[in-house]
Amino acid sequence: MLSYRQFLEKLGLINSTWLLLVGMSLAVAGVDMDRLVLLASQRYGNAGAASVIAWRDLLTQSAGQPDTVKLRRVNDFFNRRIRFKEDTDIWGIPDYWATPLEVLGRAQGDCEDFAIAKYVTLELLDVPAEKLRLTYVKARIGGPQSTVVQAHMVLSYYPAPGDEPLVLDNLISDIRPASRRTDLTTAFGFNAEGLWVGGATPRAARGTQQLSKWQSVLARMREEGID
Repeated sequence: MLSYRQFLEKLGLINSTWLLLVGMSLAVAGVDMDRLVLLASQRYGNAGAASVIAWRDLLTQSAGQPDTVKLRRVNDFFNRRIRFKEDTDIWGIPDYWATPLEVLGRAQGDCEDFAIAKYVTLELLDVPAEKLRLTYVKARIGGPQSTVVQAHMVLSYYPAPGDEPLVLDNLISDIRPASRRTDLTTAFGFNAEGLWVGGATPRAARGTQQLSKWQSVLARMREEGID
């Protein structure tokens, strides 16, 4: 089996001289990048591996930037690179929460997959988990007068406890405060620390053990090399 570095050379993305110069800069804290790239190659071919490498570059280039820059870069990366498709079309089942590797490898995902990939990426960029919530909403589709509503997931970012969150969404390209997303009605939110129903405060948070799909995606991420 090719090593990570040999595989990158095979793709033509780097050469041996460049590798000697950068040394350990290929590492990303919290990620076994060697394993991720090799798994992407095995499961999804060169295109999938290249997508993971582009994600690696996003992480290394965004480290140390202000949160506002990280949010914009991460939101743009996934909204531009990943094509929206329903789980039945991608996986053949009605509801499947994909890991970032699975989303990047297939370059496809539904709303949960976009939100989870952004959440994980921002956590790897040292954005505190308490500032992030995966948020289930009811989304009004078709304009202010529309009566068409569907379940949807977004990522919410809270600059400080009690602040109005910013909403990262695959439906639109820009990041807006929640008050400007009148098409969305919050049902509940959660992260690695707990679950909040509606506008509950952190003190009212409950555990996420009952969210079996969330626990499943976390376990699969660990197996793939994201901790």
